[in-house]
Amino acid sequence: MVNDSPASSENIRIPWQKRRRLRDYANVGRHLLVQRVVIYSAAILLSGAYYDPVIAAIFFVAVAIFEIYDSYVFYLIVKHKRWKQKHFKSAMIAIHLGAFFSSITISLFCISLARQQGVGNGHFLPLFMLVSATIFSAMNSNQFRSVLGMRLCIYILTILFIPIRDLWMVRPPLSSDMWVNFFTIIFVLGFIMELGRNFLSGYSRDLRIREKLEEEHKRTKAALDAKTRFLATVNHELRTPLTSIKGAFDLINSGSLGQPPEKMGNLLEIASRNTNKLKDLVDDLLFLQSSDIGKIKFDFRKLDLCELVEEALERFQPHAAKMNVSVRTQYCPGDYWVCADRKRIDQVLMNLLSNAAKFSERCGTITISMDKSDDAVILSVRDEGVGIPTNSEELVFAEFSQLDSGDGRKFQGTGLGLSISKRIIEAHDGEIRYTSQLGVGTTFSIELKRAEAPQVSHPQLSAVSA
Repeated sequence: MVNDSPASSENIRIPWQKRRRLRDYANVGRHLLVQRVVIYSAAILLSGAYYDPVIAAIFFVAVAIFEIYDSYVFYLIVKHKRWKQKHFKSAMIAIHLGAFFSSITISLFCISLARQQGVGNGHFLPLFMLVSATIFSAMNSNQFRSVLGMRLCIYILTILFIPIRDLWMVRPPLSSDMWVNFFTIIFVLGFIMELGRNFLSGYSRDLRIREKLEEEHKRTKAALDAKTRFLATVNHELRTPLTSIKGAFDLINSGSLGQPPEKMGNLLEIASRNTNKLKDLVDDLLFLQSSDIGKIKFDFRKLDLCELVEEALERFQPHAAKMNVSVRTQYCPGDYWVCADRKRIDQVLMNLLSNAAKFSERCGTITISMDKSDDAVILSVRDEGVGIPTNSEELVFAEFSQLDSGDGRKFQGTGLGLSISKRIIEAHDGEIRYTSQLGVGTTFSIELKRAEAPQVSHPQLSAVSA
């Protein structure tokens, strides 16, 4: 049963749009505080210097009081977190009171300034202040129609009062300049009203767009959370049986349980190879899931990239021979030290080598080269394969994406290797890029920040110095 009592309705949380309007109004008011104080102070001090300083001082104090009041209200609005109906009502009352009294104060100041100037002199200073305040309100008080309407009504009535008072007192003929000034003011007020309407409708339109973006962001975040939970579940459910299956195949293929029958050998080898591929896929999915939620940990240490390349090539040679490609190195001797995670950079290197072998023609050559500058080390892997079409960078580094994505595609794979490599290199504050030419080949390059070579201690020298 729904309780419709006033007490329960005041505890209902207000909609997002109202909360957003309150915060926007308060933030705009806070950001423009200095601007308002400078403008009002300059105008009041100017009037005090040329007219009555006592009246100017009184209005200066009044404006300061209401600015302090508004600043305190804005502060409370920005700091408040859990908005309910009663809080919204209190805030709106405070906002309307501040807007009313500050507008009345400025209007009374301009009326007093016009009276001090006398009749028939155009009243440029007070009318300029009022028009400026009206435009200022139209531009920055458009979050609430009632607040904007109240400010505009007060300022417009004051703007009309000053010339109408002069016309009433002087009663000039219609050909007088006083009537021209009055009609000009009417024209300016029409412009200001249209300006206020445009700002009000524009803000409301922007607010609706922002609300849609917020909703879209929530849906995207929910989808990402669902994807993360799905990957975590899949990884957990697949990893345990895969580990057991892989261990069983390794044990059988090692001959520890005796040599399997010759007819089963090829089948066991195929099953073991595909089990390893499936395990690599699960590991890649786990890496992506951990990367998405920011749980990848890196062990950054100084390492010689040249040494890492040589170790990787030694492990890669059997696969290269199977793919009928050759591998060669092309770099000058020297220190290629970087600060990196050895395991992850090795993973990137193996991804690039496997990718180059997969897309190379038979009897092709894969070339590994390295170069260094004062602040960077560049490692490149070049193949002589089919190449990559132009403007394909987004597809190349996208997850689960391949340029040849048809059902009968020639090159198999999950499309995760380069995406994972890009994430790893970017986590090292490095860069991965490629250059390619169709039918000629592709070169992938990774650039890492160069590190100083570690100092090598010499035991013999230490013993002599001792």
